[in-house]
Parts: sequence; structure tokens; C-alpha cells
Amino acid sequence: MEILVVLVVTFGLSGASAALSLVESALSPGGIGGQSVALNPSRATQSTIDLLFQLLSVLRLVGWGALGLYLLWRSGFGPRMIGLARIRLRRDIVPALALAAVIGLPGLALYLIAHALGLSVTIVPSSLGEHWWRLPALILSAMANAVAEEVIVVAYLITRLRQLEWSPNRSLLASALLRGSYHLYQGLGGGLGNLVMGLIFGTYWQRTNRLWPLIVAHATIDTVAYVGYTVLHGHVSWLP
Repeated sequence: MEILVVLVVTFGLSGASAALSLVESALSPGGIGGQSVALNPSRATQSTIDLLFQLLSVLRLVGWGALGLYLLWRSGFGPRMIGLARIRLRRDIVPALALAAVIGLPGLALYLIAHALGLSVTIVPSSLGEHWWRLPALILSAMANAVAEEVIVVAYLITRLRQLEWSPNRSLLASALLRGSYHLYQGLGGGLGNLVMGLIFGTYWQRTNRLWPLIVAHATIDTVAYVGYTVLHGHVSWLP
């Protein structure tokens, strides 16, 4: 029951919404390839109000991660037990950068191929206006996404499923399918790519019991995508 409630509040409902978005895109004129989606859209015409909306979105994601962490902690799984001990350079940062490269570079190639084949919507990582706070807000958004997803989808969900006597492989697959589901709004390519990411991240956590590398890697991937798009869009021909 707890798992069901947490998923309805967080990424489970997001997965259902993303699936509906995929169906809507497929039925729209031009199909999936003719649609676009903004990951960090502007929410208001007034700069300060828009900034506050962006910060509220960040706070919501951090709250999701805090919910998963709190529920685990109160049942005996403290931060250290799920891999959030003191962060270390060799055990956490170096593996995180390697994971970011392993996931990020092939992920970009998969997106470009899927987009060319009409299997992916055009992803706009940021449509924020040229405000002074744009880049800091994008970095905060990347960090919040990383915290929420890795705590809930990996540490929380796999731990709870293992408590229900699910096998490691079955728990891993459930986690990866959840991650893929709430990225379906990006198209089939986005869903498949994130499913693979979920398998790799989940396997790494199960084998090392270190969550920091996943959080840092995820934040790095999203930061590069958000900031890179903002800097490169309109200046390179290969970026949709």
C-alpha cells in the first residue's frame, strides 16, 4: 500500500501521464516526430514570478526525494544503508563521471537517431527567457531531478520490493520500467533509452550500494543537456 501511495504521488502518476502524452502525439497531425516538448518551460511572463515557479518545481522534486528517504529512514534504512554516506571523490565522483559518459553520449546518439526516424518528439531542454537566473535555475532543476529519481526509483522502490521478497532481477526490472514509463512523453526513443539507463543505474546500486554516483551522474547529464542546449541551440545544425 505504501508503494502504491508513493508512486501515485510521484513517478507512477507521471508514467501514466507520459503514456497518454505519447498516444496523443502519435494521433496528432505529423505523428510523434512532428511534436515538441519543453522540459523546462517558462511559466510566467514576469521574470520574478517565472523564477518563483521554477523554484517551486525544484522544491516539489526535492520533496519527493525527501519523502522516499524519510519512509526508508523510519523503517530502519538510514541514509548510509542506501548509499548516502559521506560523498567521496574516488568512490562516488569518479564513477559518477564515468556513468554520465556511458549514459549521456549514447543517449544523445539514440535521441538523434530516433528523432530522424520520427520515433521521438523534438525535445526542448529549456524554453526559459534570457533572464539572469536562467542558468542557475536549470542547474537546480537538474539536481532536483537527480535527487528525486534516484532516491524514489532506485533506492526506495528496489528496497521496498526486496522487502516484499522480490528477486534482485525482478526488482531491478520494475525500477527500470518505471523510469522508462515517465519518459514516454519524449517518444519511444526516450522511453527505451531511460529503461536502459534504469537497468544500468539499478545494477550499479545493487552491486555497490552507493547512491551518490547515480545522483551526481544524473545531475551531470541533465545539466549538460539543459545548459548545452541553451548555449548551442541555433548555432549547430545537428541539434533539432
